[in-house]
Amino acid sequence: MYRSLAADADARDLGVPDVLRHQADRRARLRAAGSTLAVALVVVGVAVGTQVVAPQSATVPSPAGTLTPPASPSVSPSPSVTGGSPSPPASPTTPGRSSGTTATPPGVTGAPPPRTPTSIPDRAFFTLAAANQIGIAPEFRDLAVLPELCGARIPSEAVVHRRTRLLVYKLPQNPGEGYVPDGTYTHSITIYRAGRADDALDELRQAVRDCPEQNRPGGDTPSRSTQRLLADSGYGDESVLFEMRSPGQDVNGDPTGVQDVRLVRAIRVGDVVTVLWEQGWENTSSQRTQVDADSRRAVAAIRAWLG
Repeated sequence: MYRSLAADADARDLGVPDVLRHQADRRARLRAAGSTLAVALVVVGVAVGTQVVAPQSATVPSPAGTLTPPASPSVSPSPSVTGGSPSPPASPTTPGRSSGTTATPPGVTGAPPPRTPTSIPDRAFFTLAAANQIGIAPEFRDLAVLPELCGARIPSEAVVHRRTRLLVYKLPQNPGEGYVPDGTYTHSITIYRAGRADDALDELRQAVRDCPEQNRPGGDTPSRSTQRLLADSGYGDESVLFEMRSPGQDVNGDPTGVQDVRLVRAIRVGDVVTVLWEQGWENTSSQRTQVDADSRRAVAAIRAWLG
């Protein structure tokens, strides 16, 4: 047996010490790695078990390819302060408008239309400038408002009220009280039904156009007068100005050789029309500058009356 054992030992090559030490270190590292792996497997198992047992609080992810919109926070309606039913949510404000206001339709103003007056006080008539006063007080009379225009009759069914006065004046450069006047006005103010005053001015324009020439009314000696419209603007809401020309006559009806010129201006302010018909004084003719100045005073008085 010993001989056999010695023969086997001789046949095998025993490793040197360095080789044996390297093999022992390798076996030790393999054992350490196996232990670490076993611990890691235990930890993973515990974590997986916890996920299965504990209730899931996270939202289940959507399937791939779909988008989940974010959830909107719900708003509970607030109860009314007065104890009524809950107030509905406020609607969004329309761009360009103020919140809580009602839009006004185009062309409509917030102020009510002016009221049409029904009577005419004395203060509605203008006062002559101090340089034009001659000491004769105005006198209210029932006079013709307009001169004759080939028999045309401006319809009066739309008239609400009318007042007419006779007004005597002088020119600023001439002497005052106690002297001969330079002219007279038949001055009238007429209230028309709402929306009809402009019709009256349209009819007056047409009457002048339709009567370019006519026999001059009045006087012992017949004569012809011509009528024509004159350009006019800047008085009230609208105005009509026309002239009447005829051969001049003296107090005896004899021709004077000069033209007698009369100016007539009708001015509309809302539903009110005022007419200044200048009729002169003893062969004097109308002065445009004086009629213009008195027309402006007439408009100012009416506007102050109407407020």
